[in-house]
Amino acid sequence: MINAKSKIKTFLYKYSPVVLLFASILNEVDFNNLGLKYFSFNFAYILIFYYSLKRSESLGYTFIFTAGLFNDVMIGIPMGTSSLSYLLICAATAYLRNITLRPNIFKDWIFFLITISLLNFISFIVLMLIFKYEVSFFDQIVNITFTFLLYLFFSRLFDLYDNLLLGKSNAR
Repeated sequence: MINAKSKIKTFLYKYSPVVLLFASILNEVDFNNLGLKYFSFNFAYILIFYYSLKRSESLGYTFIFTAGLFNDVMIGIPMGTSSLSYLLICAATAYLRNITLRPNIFKDWIFFLITISLLNFISFIVLMLIFKYEVSFFDQIVNITFTFLLYLFFSRLFDLYDNLLLGKSNAR
């Protein structure tokens, strides 16, 4: 019985980030139905940044790329746009992981802001100039702001979840 619990915990620890990523992309929750007109955030950015930084083995690049393709289909933008953004997040977190001597949540948070701002700028330019896709600059700013602010909350939530599964605290 104890061995079965251990296997379940290991399975959840290993695959829950991938399941959560695909569930969040395929769900596409729209907060406009709740009457919150100017509230949007990119949960996939938070999830990919966090797990690429803390547990780089938990999300494979193939899963991340595929999730980006699914996201493009769900929101109706040119194929590969989200995949490029997601993989650039992985590159940024790999850089941060390699240069960081002492992990700090607030430094990670600021680096996250810089990363998502740069990614949204690149996506904005690619969609507007290359694909002639209409994108609202104001909506991008709102999305960046709420994604940035909610990173701390979700980071703590993911830490608690990992600690519950492992029964100890994470090093990073």
